[in-house]
Amino acid sequence: MQTSLPQTWNLERFFPGGSGSSAFADFLEELNGNIATLNGMLGKLSVPDSAEAAAELLPVIDLLQQASLQIREADSFTACLAAENQNDKKAVILSGQVKSIGADYASALTRFDDFLTRIGDEAWNALLARPELKEITYPLEERRALAAEKLPPEQEALINDLAVDGYHGWGELYNTAVGKFRLSFEDNGVVTELSAGQAANKMHSPDRGVRERLFRGWEAQWEDLADYCADALNHLGGFRLKLYERRGWESIHKEPLAVNRMSQETLDAMWGVIERNKDVFVQYLERKAKLLGVEKLSWHDVEAPVGGGGETYSYDEGAKLIVDQFRRFSPKLADFSVQAFESRWIEAEDRPGKRPGGFCTSFPLAQETRIFMTYGGTASNVSTLAHELGHGYHQHVMNDLPALAQEYAMNVAETASTFAEMVVSDAAVKGASTAAERLTLLEDKIQRSVAFYMNIHARFIFETAFYEERRRGIVSAERLSELMVSAQKTAYRDALNEYHPHFWASKLHFYITEVPFYNFPYTFGYMFSTGLYAEALRLGEAFEERYVALLRDTGRMTVEELAAKHLGIDLRKPDFWQQAMDLSIADVREFMKLTE
Repeated sequence: MQTSLPQTWNLERFFPGGSGSSAFADFLEELNGNIATLNGMLGKLSVPDSAEAAAELLPVIDLLQQASLQIREADSFTACLAAENQNDKKAVILSGQVKSIGADYASALTRFDDFLTRIGDEAWNALLARPELKEITYPLEERRALAAEKLPPEQEALINDLAVDGYHGWGELYNTAVGKFRLSFEDNGVVTELSAGQAANKMHSPDRGVRERLFRGWEAQWEDLADYCADALNHLGGFRLKLYERRGWESIHKEPLAVNRMSQETLDAMWGVIERNKDVFVQYLERKAKLLGVEKLSWHDVEAPVGGGGETYSYDEGAKLIVDQFRRFSPKLADFSVQAFESRWIEAEDRPGKRPGGFCTSFPLAQETRIFMTYGGTASNVSTLAHELGHGYHQHVMNDLPALAQEYAMNVAETASTFAEMVVSDAAVKGASTAAERLTLLEDKIQRSVAFYMNIHARFIFETAFYEERRRGIVSAERLSELMVSAQKTAYRDALNEYHPHFWASKLHFYITEVPFYNFPYTFGYMFSTGLYAEALRLGEAFEERYVALLRDTGRMTVEELAAKHLGIDLRKPDFWQQAMDLSIADVREFMKLTE
């Protein structure tokens, strides 16, 4: 791998000219034409009464999948433009255009889905038996079943149209508000204006005074933006609840569970095991407080480094660590990562104007991915980078599948990413050269367990409570902060002496319009990937092909079916979840020994 790796991505590869790209304008025009053609084809279809008649649906399915790939390409491009420069107003306008086109496509999909429900079982089975549809049988059957639970297609189409300026519009308002985030921070006499992403990175400082000052400013900035965020969150929630009411859906978890192809029994089994095993993590937080010289941890202490004071890695060092460890389990994953680093697929530069957080997005027509983050050199940054590369590899191994078979759920998407993260963090701990370094890296690893078992749990508790209150009317910014602190106290078992009231405003995940409850899939992915990692350790070189086979099936079955086929386990029972939890507990036990 080359030295001095580039830290900015290449978007010109897709559509030269950025937000002013004429090539992208032409692309959107072609996409609009394809959707119009698709609608025309749907309008001419008659309900088939035979296998031959059902075959007339094949060209419709082909065009539908082509338009799906085009929309993903367009959405990824505008998302990247907006993330790299939050002051790019043209990118915001383009994003709105793509969402509008997406609404037209969603309306066509609604008509298509409704058509599927009107096909008789005999003709339907004959259609699915065709070899052309072998790879997408499951997603087609899934669409047919879900369509039967929705409103008539005309009403669903109207909802999609109104959602562009309503529902999705509120999500864009949140993005605009976040773009206004500026935190002036003085360090050694130098005042720097930090973006949200830069401020979040500095919250990992080994200096408690720095963390404390940052956290005060962080909370104050989000309090200033709270009314805007509260408006956005309330209207997003209100839209969803009214839609659920009209569809006759009583459970607020129905949509996210369906999107994640996951049963309530599996969700309950997972959270149940976490609830029963939290005491050991409370002990860890108490020990960490002692190490930091405080009676109880504050919110800003939870992810603070201990041991050696926080190891740092240059971007090249972090990349080398990741690739070297990936190669131990999967040479193909390592080769993919080298390509991503060297071909400018990653935007990691630490500079103002970028949005906070990290993500990986795919360009399925170009068969490439792009990764976004702000790299500051911490062990956590290295883990984030490994995490996003895991996402990219997941898409990479599915590039040759039909579009409908590529649509895997968020929880299994988080499996690939957290598996990659686990490979790197575990190897780093085992390869530490000093006791202090080992402690620092082990503690960084445990921080992720705390994040998935406590922080994510707090988000789930908060969001559930918010939707219950939102049924009765608007929830004020002050009440949202109260619900957030209550959820954090429950999830952390009162182990902290200071919480993050405005976390609900600062966390992008609450404002993503694709699906609510953008939280529990992370914990699922973390624990499921633990099982995969155990298999990797057991199988060695034989693991890679099994891993690829599992990833390729993620868009073609439920998570319960996926686990049964590839791991021989039942996710609805606590046994598997407890085995995964035991590995996390073993890390804490080692930490406690090292710090006695």
